[in-house]
Amino acid sequence: MNILQIHASARTTGSHSSRLAGELVARLREQHPDAQVVLRDLARTPHPALDEAALQALFTEPAQRSPEQAARVALDDTLIAEIQAADVVVIGVPMYNFGVPAALKNWIDAIARARVTFRYTEQGPEGLLKGKRVVLVLTRGGRYRDTPLDTQLPYLKSVLGFLGMTDVQPVFAEGMAMGPDAEAAALAEARTRIDELVGEAVAA
Repeated sequence: MNILQIHASARTTGSHSSRLAGELVARLREQHPDAQVVLRDLARTPHPALDEAALQALFTEPAQRSPEQAARVALDDTLIAEIQAADVVVIGVPMYNFGVPAALKNWIDAIARARVTFRYTEQGPEGLLKGKRVVLVLTRGGRYRDTPLDTQLPYLKSVLGFLGMTDVQPVFAEGMAMGPDAEAAALAEARTRIDELVGEAVAA
């Protein structure tokens, strides 16, 4: 089993989403001692945004790219290779202003590449990153699950599904900023869900 663990929090320390994602991966490794884990911490190693220079590099034929353009595309290539190799993807996602962190959007923009991770056919778009299981560890200061304010989960399911990753399981830790009791309850609920997912992985 190859596990890709992604920390999307802007915090290098003290992130609840990163901690819970790490706990889930540790539990999976207990069940699969031979599992290989790649950790992509987007706070410690931020990925550049998709800007005009990056677009120009991507739309330039490889043989015609300048050294700077080749280096920029190679950064995206590394992230694509990581997701292609993964069997399980665990993403720690805090909610920032009702959306995903900018660092995670940069990661998504990097791995979404036509004719590599998706393609357009006569029948419509086809995702090429198939056969993977994705777990989203979603931490929020308030409670937004199943409300119009939760734009995160629909967006992530849509974009990951577009790329072929349709098995997407959420783990919620909500109400983290609503007092110590609410935080403890949110963490307990998240860990119960982690137990369930690990059990399902063992049974599969």
